[in-house]
Amino acid sequence: MGCHTASWLCAQAAATATGSSEFYKSTTIFCCINSPADSSQPSSLVSTGSSGRRRYNPGRNRPLDQPREIARHWIDSDHPFPSQETFRVVSYNILADRNAFKYRDLYPNVPFSYMKWDHRRRLMCNEIIGWNPDIVCLQEVDKYVDFVSILEKEGYAGSYKDERTGETVDGCAMFWKAEKFRLLEGESIEFKQYGLRDNVAQLSLFEPKQMCEDESRKLLIGNIHVLYNPSRGDVKLGQIRFLSSRARFLAEKWGNVPVVLAGDFNSTPQSAVYRFLSSSKLNIMLYDRRELSGQRNCHPAQVFDIEREISSSLILMDRWCKLLKGCWTGEEVKVATGNADCHVAVLPLKLKSSYATVKSSTRTRGFKGEPLATSYHSKFLGTVDYLWYSDGVVPTRVLDTLPIDILRGLGGLPCREVGSDHLALVCEFAFTPNKEEGNSTTCMATSDPASEEDDNGTLM
Repeated sequence: MGCHTASWLCAQAAATATGSSEFYKSTTIFCCINSPADSSQPSSLVSTGSSGRRRYNPGRNRPLDQPREIARHWIDSDHPFPSQETFRVVSYNILADRNAFKYRDLYPNVPFSYMKWDHRRRLMCNEIIGWNPDIVCLQEVDKYVDFVSILEKEGYAGSYKDERTGETVDGCAMFWKAEKFRLLEGESIEFKQYGLRDNVAQLSLFEPKQMCEDESRKLLIGNIHVLYNPSRGDVKLGQIRFLSSRARFLAEKWGNVPVVLAGDFNSTPQSAVYRFLSSSKLNIMLYDRRELSGQRNCHPAQVFDIEREISSSLILMDRWCKLLKGCWTGEEVKVATGNADCHVAVLPLKLKSSYATVKSSTRTRGFKGEPLATSYHSKFLGTVDYLWYSDGVVPTRVLDTLPIDILRGLGGLPCREVGSDHLALVCEFAFTPNKEEGNSTTCMATSDPASEEDDNGTLM
């Protein structure tokens, strides 16, 4: 490929996939790149650590002059579109500028110039504008004004809710095309007010300004950045449960409108938190709250299957420690379920994952059909970002993520073409006929939650 522009949105070509998957069509967004380990960068800009232990470095033996192609494909659903009334949503954790340097040890393979805000902001804004979304949900935003100044010129209106934790100030931002959507109601959630730590979330109720078939269409969009701390699964469940409860209230208030929840949920597809989102209930007593998110199993070395030699004694010790840590206090149960006497967390919405619904190949998809990775730095390689939806809308196409071998070649994110340590999720939705809307946006557990078991039929 002869492309050499800094933006990876340099070209688009429609094509029909001819590989192993026969049920989707793809449009490719591509760009050839050089290794992010730019030889023009001083070696002092790449952290090597202070200890003598050899550090994991996926880019150690990578040729510096070998170009690589970053390609993200539009994947169409194999189901017929129910309506021509479509809208496109982006969810993007943009890596707060302050965090990029506060946690510089997470990016040892990323040249300093690629971490600079001006470089990253330009790339991310180019990405967002190039995808032409109708609604944009951003997480970890600490320079909201910088995005407003650019996106307003493209016809977007926006709202912002920050979170304050000590000296850190970042939050969630939502933008929408002012000519296409009218904001009817908005709600900002400060979880700290409910004893659920300092994270924040947003809910926005929109009405399309121009609809061909039904002028009464409405849509509720949620945006959340769930607590990172892997040990506080109780708080993660509590935050998701509370956001969903508020979303259900607003959805019913406006006539059982469809819901889309976007964000960084800081939980993997293999986790109990994901099961909670996808099944709408979870018996928390079957799980260790410190392992609810699955984040501890996504170190790049584990994903790339490099560290295989683990003694059986360490495995037994780890299992024993999990049993000791698995006890829940009454307060933790209350945080997770809303009631200290109730061991079952119930999600007030019935949700599906857009990426899991629109199938793709095993090069980019893994457990439950979710992307293999939406975030990559020196201590994590996996999926934590999702676009969930209720009845009333369906995904018609998604922008697929990158294969693991491409990410491994990059050595980590951000890079020259990607402005964050996350990949943005982009999904186009269509409204379904009104007969499919209504009470299906809500969910109540009908089976006996106490009988719930994990995938192996054993307690965790």
